[in-house]
Amino acid sequence: MITWFRVGCSCVAATGFTVAATGCGNQSTLAPDSHASHDISNVWWAMLVGSAVIFAVVVAILAFGLLRRRGQAPADRRPLRSGTWMVAVGGLALPLVVLVVLFAATIKALPATSATGQKTSFTIDVTGRQWFWDVSYPGHDFRTANEIHIPVGESVLIKVTSADVIHSLWVPALNRKIDVIPGKTNEVVFHATHAGVFRGQCAEFCGLEHAHMALLVVAQPLAAYESWLNNEERPPPPPPTPELEQGQQIFLGSDCEYCHAIAGTNASGTIGPDLSHFASRLAIGADTLPNGEGYLAGWLLDPQHFKPGTQMPATALSGTELQALLAYLESLR
Repeated sequence: MITWFRVGCSCVAATGFTVAATGCGNQSTLAPDSHASHDISNVWWAMLVGSAVIFAVVVAILAFGLLRRRGQAPADRRPLRSGTWMVAVGGLALPLVVLVVLFAATIKALPATSATGQKTSFTIDVTGRQWFWDVSYPGHDFRTANEIHIPVGESVLIKVTSADVIHSLWVPALNRKIDVIPGKTNEVVFHATHAGVFRGQCAEFCGLEHAHMALLVVAQPLAAYESWLNNEERPPPPPPTPELEQGQQIFLGSDCEYCHAIAGTNASGTIGPDLSHFASRLAIGADTLPNGEGYLAGWLLDPQHFKPGTQMPATALSGTELQALLAYLESLR
């Protein structure tokens, strides 16, 4: 009896941990913010309830078989009657009903989660790289990184491909995950029902910094979205102060310009993220750190400390040079 009690407690604990792990944080399948993610969430709950019902029936049958003759002497035990009806109900009829319900729920979710046949108003191209997301907007001459801006209430077609290895883009609050494969373009549709910031993650192991390859989807009203697009298309103005000019020269005189691009300057690298409007972004290093001056200083001096394996080398600067470079990067809005 004690053994069965322990087994039961272990099952309950494991189920509770699974539910908690699946629903924790701000990147949860169980916190849907679009029609597609609602359908996915419904399928998840249907699968959980269905599996729980089947598990309960199996345990009940097992317990019945073990306990019905408990305490009887072997000589007093009579042969068991046929359990055909129990097998038919618990092993065939009930699982069949549950599977049919799950199949129907899955079929219902497919149109909402598929990009095929959906009418979309905007298109965004996303390229997975080790280890950041390169984002461009067809018809607009700029690139950004690790943030996808979309208008609220509009269906946006996200086209994904990879520049190196297989990745997977997953923003659970908005839709299913989509594989990001070199040489192939896959599609998923994001449709946010309200304004907000939704976290996404690479969901396919892609190397040492796979866990630190996240992104943010910023859903904003259409007017704010169009204003953001217009701002991104404008190159940042020339540095208006000597300190900012010094910071720009430090950037252009270092190895930074060979990896990064800044519109309106000679920096045109494509290995790392485009930094033209870096200061307007919410995070650093594919959502590894918040985008603030202190975090940025630490990132510049020793990025390997925060993201081991990142391709960005450490920057050797004096205190004055670091302050000038920080001021310049913080001015890129």
